[in-house]
Amino acid sequence: MRIVLCYPAQAQHLDQIRAVAPDWELVDAGQERIAEQILTADIYCGHAKVPVPWAQVVRQGRLQWIQSSAAGLDHCLVPEVIASDIPVTSASGVLADQVTEHCLALLGGLLRSLPVFFRAQEKREFVRRPTRDLHHATIGIVGLGGVGRRLAEVLQAFKTRILATDWCPYDKPDYVEALWPPERLLDLCGQVDILILCAPLNDHTRGMIDRRVFAALRPGSLFVNVARGALVVEDDLIAALSSGHLAGAAVDVTATEPLPAGSRLWGQENVIITPHVGGQAARRLDDCTNFFCENLRRFRLGEPLRNLVDKQLGFPLRRPSNPT
Repeated sequence: MRIVLCYPAQAQHLDQIRAVAPDWELVDAGQERIAEQILTADIYCGHAKVPVPWAQVVRQGRLQWIQSSAAGLDHCLVPEVIASDIPVTSASGVLADQVTEHCLALLGGLLRSLPVFFRAQEKREFVRRPTRDLHHATIGIVGLGGVGRRLAEVLQAFKTRILATDWCPYDKPDYVEALWPPERLLDLCGQVDILILCAPLNDHTRGMIDRRVFAALRPGSLFVNVARGALVVEDDLIAALSSGHLAGAAVDVTATEPLPAGSRLWGQENVIITPHVGGQAARRLDDCTNFFCENLRRFRLGEPLRNLVDKQLGFPLRRPSNPT
């Protein structure tokens, strides 16, 4: 058996994986060699950011399991993989703490008018400007998976009212007032001060946040995206910001990354942009390796894998804890 890695694993992480599967070959391919090495992989763990010959991999019939080192799966869920019998598992929830921290930083920046004050600081202007409150705000979360649930858990400390939509609208946490199916998104928008995207990217969600959604939001609402840029029709977002209907937006992800220099998002004074760093963390490689090793142990023993993905939907399905 041959395990091929494509994430920046360090020596201690390689030793940790070898300890779980000492009799299997381990190849640290990296981005430079993954397109070649994956052709002879039995197990693949990583997040390739270069083109991978997935159609050829599937035709060969050797690959037995894909473990993504990211929560998002758009890097590997190509049509050939979806149609195959290769199981895919995600890192959903592994980086929930870090994405939650980043979301709070973006949201705090918007609410406390930090871009305005940063520009004033550059001009040495010590002028008080209006700010807004997170406490007691009504927040809508689109996608109550690993990140969405952790975010809601943290936001409850600010005495917020939290509404959410999710593909699996059950097992609602006590700190979430309402959990609705995706069809209720526009209903949710009409009640919130802040809309936060935590949903996965798939054929159902691509471009789901469009002019209808922005129009349904209350005038003066805020918008935060820590999910995937392609969930949003960016021209519609820019129009909502330019018209003043949206008071501001913060995006860690964009439809095209890096965000092109000519994008009109750069010129919006009420927008905070960060370069897809929400999942960065001091412990990221440790946490990803720990998760992979647990699933690798399960794979060797024939036990159910954690975060097994519904490949048609693009994320692990959450089952009701008390099905009726």
